[in-house]
Amino acid sequence: MPVSFWVVIAFLIGGGMLAWSRMADGTGLPIMAVLGTVAAWYVGDAFYNDYPNHHVLIFEPGILDSAWWQVAWFILVLIVITPYLHDWINRPAQTQGSGVLQLFKNGVNQPIIQKQINSAFKGSVGVWLFLLLIALAILKDQIIYYIFPFLGYQASPWAHGQIGGGFDCLSVLAIYLQLLSATIFGVVLAMATNRRIQALALVFCLASWPYFIFSRTRNQMLALIIPAILCWVFLRLRGGMWKKLAVLGACFLVINVWMKFVIANRSHMSITAAFQQKGLNLSEQKKVHNEGLNMYEELCWISTFIEDGRYRVNWGQRYFAELVNPIPRGLWKGKPLIGLDYALARGHHITGANGMVDTTISTGMIGQGVVNFGRILGPAAAAVLMSLWVVWLARMDLQIRGFGRLPLYSLGMILTFNLGRDITLITIYPLLFGALLVYWVDRRQSGKSHMQEPVRRAKMILAASGHVTDKMAAKPGPRLTFAVSRRSRFVGGRGTAQMQFKQTRNPAP
Repeated sequence: MPVSFWVVIAFLIGGGMLAWSRMADGTGLPIMAVLGTVAAWYVGDAFYNDYPNHHVLIFEPGILDSAWWQVAWFILVLIVITPYLHDWINRPAQTQGSGVLQLFKNGVNQPIIQKQINSAFKGSVGVWLFLLLIALAILKDQIIYYIFPFLGYQASPWAHGQIGGGFDCLSVLAIYLQLLSATIFGVVLAMATNRRIQALALVFCLASWPYFIFSRTRNQMLALIIPAILCWVFLRLRGGMWKKLAVLGACFLVINVWMKFVIANRSHMSITAAFQQKGLNLSEQKKVHNEGLNMYEELCWISTFIEDGRYRVNWGQRYFAELVNPIPRGLWKGKPLIGLDYALARGHHITGANGMVDTTISTGMIGQGVVNFGRILGPAAAAVLMSLWVVWLARMDLQIRGFGRLPLYSLGMILTFNLGRDITLITIYPLLFGALLVYWVDRRQSGKSHMQEPVRRAKMILAASGHVTDKMAAKPGPRLTFAVSRRSRFVGGRGTAQMQFKQTRNPAP
């Protein structure tokens, strides 16, 4: 291995130590998640895909060395810039400290935490049932295969093409809202202390999980299952760390078997058909090689193509295409395609007039930066984006007692691993939609509190002045109501408010 590889290892260790020292401010765990993602997708590629007999035989030594330096540069920028961005963006929230760290110490049997878990569960039930009604209207008598695909086949009301057309974005929105709800069901099942809520969460998991487990998309399976496992193991399971690690290892083996089963069968038949016809044959699973764990290799290909001129740095066009992805193609016919140029450079072909390719190729989160801004600025740009991601997760950690924060934080930690293939909104849509819903609920609650505040203050003033006595409050009769209006002009540099009082006859006290 070249010296640059050992620099990467040193930076990973140093970054891990820095993350450990910053556990209290909320950035520690997200930084560890990003470093773990780098270790899995890049360093893991070298071990899993036989670096001496694969990478070394394909690429020139200079390309291999350059790719490792790009990984090292990404890690360095990440661990240097993240504390500054966190202090700048999250300074008002840092006084509370890490809420997740407090949950590790005190557990989740706290009334305020359980109240938020129950509220998130009720909201997710509403969203999932609404989607179920839409699915029922579309699928009609086939709805049973939407809920229980293993009974025959997977019936999906959210079909859309590889490149969305018209308003396919609505189908995509439905899929990600369904995934978000199903993920929250798992987290609630893992952490709720109310037996009734636990039983209901189990029912909704059984109804919502099969749709994703029997699909072909592995990153959705991970986003669905892993948050519930981690919450249960680290926040509810009693015992020492060795017991927790043993349980995690057992869960990993089960998930790995299923992932290999999906890889072995998804190219030539549906997963439900393969499951019915073959079952889980463990002897066959040993021969399956997990595909896609090769982001270091893709980084080497990108450097090779840039050097020989087969690929030109697009100077932010790929990031722009990712940014405008939420805009429906029905509103913007010429919306940029994501990753088509790199798929063509890798030797794949357009299969239709609509621009579809026979295979999409992920560039990796570091390689994505390189195709946008080159081999020096590119890794730094990717590191800044991942640093902002860390800061966002840290903000959820600092506000963990707020509505919906804990399920979203758990989901975000898992999606960090999926971002290792590409930093894209397509991966984080479930978290993004969930965050928008949480923001909307927070705004409504704060609006109600704001409207009630003038009334509360007026009552305090009247009580203090003696205009409202216990005798008056107990006696039925006239009731004071308050109408608050704000003037648009300012007097003396400060806004003024006008409060009017009127009496209304009300038979109730």
